[in-house]
Amino acid sequence: MYKRINCTPQAAMLIAELKERYGELMFHQSGGCCDGSQPMCFEIGDFKLGYSDVCLGMIEDCEFWMSKDQFEYWKHTHLTLNAVEGRGASFSLEIPLGKRFIIESRLFTEVEAKDLEPLKYLED
Repeated sequence: MYKRINCTPQAAMLIAELKERYGELMFHQSGGCCDGSQPMCFEIGDFKLGYSDVCLGMIEDCEFWMSKDQFEYWKHTHLTLNAVEGRGASFSLEIPLGKRFIIESRLFTEVEAKDLEPLKYLED
């Protein structure tokens, strides 16, 4: 099975640093408005998931969530979480460190699209 999301070594290093400071983490892909459209990192329990969210998979032992509506636009897309220098405009945990997570994307190949990891829903 092919993953829907993975991360770069830079993102993995930043996640490890944040885990050391805060403990268990989770991600939610912001849908726009005030936060733009960027991945946001939270301590487990600090972001309330709803029944309109789906989990795309795990990165560095952290769940990565997105709203069902937004997923409809991105369902044909493989996502890669990256970390770069620069301050984002959100409540994500990495912001005070002068770094931010970003998403890079590409379309799934035909082979990948036929054998993707299943989504996880809140009620699972």
